[in-house]
Order: sequence, then structure tokens, then C-alpha cells
Amino acid sequence: MNNFTVRLARDSYEVKAAQHLRYEVFINEMGATSNLVDHESRLEIDKFDEYFDHLLLFDNNKLEINMGVVGVYRLLPDYKLPTGASYYSEVEYNLEKLETSGRKIMELGRSCIHKSYRGGAALTHLWSGISDYVQRHGIEILFGVASFPGTDTTKIAASLSLLHKKYLAPENLMVTAKPPNNQRMDLVDWNEVDRVQAMKQIPPLIKAYLRIGGFVGKDAYIDQSFNTIDVCMLLDVNRADLKRLSVYKKEND
Repeated sequence: MNNFTVRLARDSYEVKAAQHLRYEVFINEMGATSNLVDHESRLEIDKFDEYFDHLLLFDNNKLEINMGVVGVYRLLPDYKLPTGASYYSEVEYNLEKLETSGRKIMELGRSCIHKSYRGGAALTHLWSGISDYVQRHGIEILFGVASFPGTDTTKIAASLSLLHKKYLAPENLMVTAKPPNNQRMDLVDWNEVDRVQAMKQIPPLIKAYLRIGGFVGKDAYIDQSFNTIDVCMLLDVNRADLKRLSVYKKEND
């Protein structure tokens, strides 16, 4: 029986456990590359780790394996962003409208779950932790990139077109992908989109954001280093229903 705890990392050892899980998912499974990856220690690291909070999901029945860390999320409320620093998402998207909105914003990122725990309650527990964090810190807008695997847009053209047609963010929250890696999402005539099949192709995490009222920014972003096609997800906490976020669904959900 699963016995989970979700909380923020308390020390550098727990952050390294998160980085080890990210290595297993992003580097081993997805084939991502990065100059900061520590292959010898099997850690996926970047310059943003030092000022993010790291939300960890522990399986208390498996504490002897990677300290029990089976799910992770990075959280960065605006007040913790160092002066002169940028959000991870700013590598890919122009966030000016969010940053000048006058509202309390928070970036979500580097979300991953060990393959043995997908399809269960892991995402529910992580989002319960995020919901508590949001309420505690008075966060109003959540944002961050989420990914389709691979970089061939022809394979997911209908899904991107569905996101563009049905889930585009309102103008006051609109973020835009930066050139030269930006990619239009309205790739298929809406009348020709098989909407059921298009939704099936959308990864579970993105569907989870949509399920609770999430939007997408303008254009996708081709991330060659991570071997993904990214979209920027946005959630207005006043309009979203965090409690409706359910478990990871299978791809044919």
C-alpha cells in the first residue's frame, strides 16, 4: 500500500534526490541534454535550482531508494526571484504581461514522477502540496512550461491546433514564445481536426492543467536540448479549481 508524504526539500541531500529523479526521467527516458548534467553522479542540474523551492513526494515504504523521492516539482514565487535573475520560462517565453500584472505570480517547473508511480495518486499528492503552498503564499497566477515528447510538430499538429482554438489565454495573461524556436499552433484547419483523437495525444500533465481551468500561451516552443515541444501553461487561481486536479491519466484518457 502506498504511504506518501509531500513537503519541501529540507537540505541539499534532498535536492540532490530530486535532481537524481530528474536525471532518470529527463536524461534517461526523454534523451534530454544539458551542459550542467552530472552524468557521473546521475544528477540533472541547472542554474535555477538554487533559488527554487523543491516540492518532493516521498514513498515512505521505499526510503532506502533515492531517499524515497518518487515525484518532484520546482516552485518559485515572485518574491523569491533574486534581483536581476529571470524565470526558467523566460528562456522560451516573453512573460512581460505576467510580470507587470501587479498580481502575485509563481513559476512551476521540472515536474516529473518516477515511471512506477504514473497512473496512480502521485500527481494528486503533489498538487495537494502545491495547493497548500499557493494558499499559504497568496499566489494568484501560476505559470510554467509543459511538454510534448519529441520535436516533430507534424505528429501533434491536431493537438496543438486544439490547444490554440479552445484554450488560448486571455489577452491580459498572454505570453508569447520567443524566436527562433517559436512554432505556430494553428497548424490544422479547425474543421478538419479530429477533436477526440487530438485530445488523446495531449500529455497527461497538460490535460490535468486544462481540467482545472488552465490556458496556454501563444505559440509552442521547440526545445531541442530537451527533445520536446513546449507550451506555456497558465492558471488564474481565482478562476481555477485546484481541487479538481486528479491523478495522471493514461494517454488514451
